Amino acid sequence: MKILTIIGARPQFVKAAVVSRAIENHNQSYENKINEIIVHTGQHYDKNMSDVFFDEMKIPKPKYNLGIGGSLHGEMTGNMLIEIEKTIFKENPDVLLIYGDTNSTLAGALAASKVHVPVAHVEAGLRSFNKKMPEEINRILSDHISKWLFCPTDTAVQNLKNEGIQNNKNTYVIQCGDVMYDAALFYKEMKKESVYIKELVNKSDGFYACTIHRAENTDEEERLKTIILALDSISQKTKVILPLHPRTKKKLKDFNVEVKNIEIIDPVGYFDMIYLLDNCKGVFTDSGGLQKEAYFFEKPCITLRDETEWVELIKNKFNILTGADRENIIKYEESFFSVEKDYSMSLYGDGSAGEKIVKALLS
Repeated sequence: MKILTIIGARPQFVKAAVVSRAIENHNQSYENKINEIIVHTGQHYDKNMSDVFFDEMKIPKPKYNLGIGGSLHGEMTGNMLIEIEKTIFKENPDVLLIYGDTNSTLAGALAASKVHVPVAHVEAGLRSFNKKMPEEINRILSDHISKWLFCPTDTAVQNLKNEGIQNNKNTYVIQCGDVMYDAALFYKEMKKESVYIKELVNKSDGFYACTIHRAENTDEEERLKTIILALDSISQKTKVILPLHPRTKKKLKDFNVEVKNIEIIDPVGYFDMIYLLDNCKGVFTDSGGLQKEAYFFEKPCITLRDETEWVELIKNKFNILTGADRENIIKYEESFFSVEKDYSMSLYGDGSAGEKIVKALLS
């Protein structure tokens, strides 16, 4: 079997590492080998957000790097579609494998569907029910194109069923658990954080980890200013460490947003990020993946969005939504973070999602 894997953004590198490792384990044990060919679209083009992941996580190096990133959504997706289609014709894969909800995901799904290559979507069925989010459109369209839909939760399976996508002779909906949980279990023992991050943590008398990159926050001047003002206020008493996404950095400059107290650092690799998670008091984020990783590392999370795909975290009070409301962000930092939480329940599988995905594709 030949699998063409499409990746382009940080969370996809982590997810791809899990499945690539499962493929490697399979190839060591069975005669029916899997040939995985990785295509890096270039959607995350900052060296600290791309190259470092392949080095740190031992992901097989991409055979193709398309170098497409940094443009508007339509232009980026269109260019990816063109180049992925060319790659499909060169490689003639049996399956095209996509992850998550990025422009790379949608471009891969569309390119494969046009030339009748079956698509497998890891992290299928997630819905925020906010179609203003580009990610929501990407995931919906990718799900309706895919043949294999690997769902991380029962909620995701139900979302697909509500849209008429369920098991039949042409479609396979599989609740496999969350590959990000596999990654957290595997990589947290490797302890490969940088000296810089370790020193930064050691000199902080308690801190919060933070990320801000969603277009709904970064492209809206008032939302971005409000979030920064709230975090700046909080950082006066408990340091907020913010690895700054290049797009967010540009928007702060464009909107002339002054940052006084937040500890802004360059983008970090996966191991530095999980070191921050492992040592922080709590998390502020608008990322989907980081909400779960906070849970995996038993840290409360305040999500700077109006909705989330990870409804299990909200329901079980591991996560709370504040949107871009300054008063709520400050209020819940004082109240929500101080409440003891029981992390003994298992919301995202047993850590074997990668193996289940490989087995399903082969069967």
